[in-house]
Amino acid sequence: MNRKEYEALVETVRQHDVAYYVDAAPTLSDREYDTLYRQLVEFEEAHPDWVLADSPTCKVGGQALSHFEQVQHVVPMLSLDNTYSRNELRAFVERVVKGLGGQRPVFTVDPKVDGVAVSIRYEEGKLVHGVTRGDGSTGDNITENLRTLKQLPTVLKGAPAVLEVRGEVFMSHAGFQQMNRQREARGESLFANARNATAGTLKLLDSRQVAKRPLSIVLYGTGEVSAGQIESQTALRECFQSLQLPVSDWFREVNNENDLDEAISELDRLRQTLPYPTDGAVIKVNEFALREGLGFTSKAPRWAIAYKFEAEQVETRLKEVTLQVGRTGIVTPVAELEPVQVSGTTVSRATLHNFKEIARKDIREGDWVVIEKAGEIIPAVISVRTDSRTGKEKKILAPIQCPACEAKLVQENVFLRCLDPACSEQVRRALQHFAHRGAMDIDGLGQAMVDQLVDHDLVRRVDDLYELEVSAVQSLERMGEKSARNLINGIEVSKTRPLWKLIFGLGIPHVGSGLARQLEQSFPSLDGLAAASVEELEAIDDVGGIVATSIHDFFNANKHQELIEALRGHGLNFKSETFGKEEVPATGVITGKKFVITGTLSESRDVFKEKILQLGGKVSGSISKQTDYLLAGESAGSKLDKAEKLGVKILTEAEFEKLAQYER
Repeated sequence: MNRKEYEALVETVRQHDVAYYVDAAPTLSDREYDTLYRQLVEFEEAHPDWVLADSPTCKVGGQALSHFEQVQHVVPMLSLDNTYSRNELRAFVERVVKGLGGQRPVFTVDPKVDGVAVSIRYEEGKLVHGVTRGDGSTGDNITENLRTLKQLPTVLKGAPAVLEVRGEVFMSHAGFQQMNRQREARGESLFANARNATAGTLKLLDSRQVAKRPLSIVLYGTGEVSAGQIESQTALRECFQSLQLPVSDWFREVNNENDLDEAISELDRLRQTLPYPTDGAVIKVNEFALREGLGFTSKAPRWAIAYKFEAEQVETRLKEVTLQVGRTGIVTPVAELEPVQVSGTTVSRATLHNFKEIARKDIREGDWVVIEKAGEIIPAVISVRTDSRTGKEKKILAPIQCPACEAKLVQENVFLRCLDPACSEQVRRALQHFAHRGAMDIDGLGQAMVDQLVDHDLVRRVDDLYELEVSAVQSLERMGEKSARNLINGIEVSKTRPLWKLIFGLGIPHVGSGLARQLEQSFPSLDGLAAASVEELEAIDDVGGIVATSIHDFFNANKHQELIEALRGHGLNFKSETFGKEEVPATGVITGKKFVITGTLSESRDVFKEKILQLGGKVSGSISKQTDYLLAGESAGSKLDKAEKLGVKILTEAEFEKLAQYER
């Protein structure tokens, strides 16, 4: 093969990538494509000096980055105003018409893809860099991660000298589910939703790991463009298609409000059939010249709005109720459902909360029930279709014995609790909590490993972890000597964790990671905390009577005293490193401020909670007059409404990051 034939092969493979990943219309079988691709790889290995920078084989970088550089957006990346109300949508249309002096424009409607916004810059047709939205002015340079996306060309033919394209990186429903199944098989924690998984993936510093995740992208806008006569959103979409840039499958132009309503309703009906997660519709003025006349507010364009859909509700049959035992012994009823698609995922289980809730809603086995994903994450049974009953439905009775160990259950408020500390399910949950990254952070001790340790009777209490030997672990399924040694080493390293991680890992009721930090600052050692009176505990900020009593009772229970002595014997760290110390300067703008976090953010709430705590702030679960800031993501709900009524300062994620950057 000569140089010309090699370049032709590169172009052939690239076009097949476009056909498969962009057009969703492959022209070759997988086997035929793989043969072409292997041929390309083999030739490039034989002639490394001929390899083109934009070859399909060069999608993945080599060495991992140590950090992301910051890149300033030439054209700011603004957010969109949003609404759940058709009346507010009509008011938006009237504002646009008024702003245009009475002219009624053509609008476009396309899906609001629930992913992560990015801006990608091409110069002379070559991909130069890709950047996250960040705070709208500056974002992270994630170029190498974006290069791994099969749909995204690294070279454009016929593009302007400078072309910044903007869009959304996402995970398809099928790709997200498959990735979670693979993580579950490896004993790794599951991602809560596709958006968080996408955001976390784009923050990885090793593009080789990013390439293993099922990321995709759609494009819908531009930043800086050097030249061109594109005059509308419709023309921009056609331009992207001609450049083989990926766009959404669904798009509508509408000429009046009736057509706008019909388009939104059509998208709402079809959204689960689309390959990407979508939680609404984006409505824009089509003509760019009219947009210029309407302008922007400080945060959003006046010519666009996002209409958010209500959480999807579906009906399915409740086959039976199973029981789940938590780490504190609380027994929770779980609805086992006939599998049904909700918000892009297959749901077969939903929480029923407690047996008093079951009685209040009169839920029975065999009922047709209405379920939804609260915040599009947690499935819950909303109501019962009593009009569909046949008479064969069975009432659900509260159990008398623990389903795991058969110990007698006791009623505590609305909950049933198993008090047997040797209960196998409680041991599993306690181990998972103890080993969690936010607690003792034991590498390799995921759910699958915990199950094996408990099932083989190797661990009956968390202190048993520190007596494990390589030979015993090595005998377990899918464990070789190297994996066993890595686990034992991870357990050994956990002995050096800060005291607050141990306090949190012990699983004291009502004590989260934030309060655990405060307790370490307030007592010189675990022994000092264990000896504290209820009155001494109540003197700590944010510790009320119920929490103080819970901590005091925990340390005065014989079973917990035995556990603590066993952990002491294994050499765990019982001394505080922060007793009497301020973690951050007292002059910081976040220090001492009370935050509440709500809505969907780019990462899990635990990540933002950790940032706030590290900067000296406090995190609460409920809004009050004492709350200083509400950090509000998308779908913020009732907490946002309450914050507005109380006059609490509301921060977007970008505003919070600015505040945190200032603090540092």
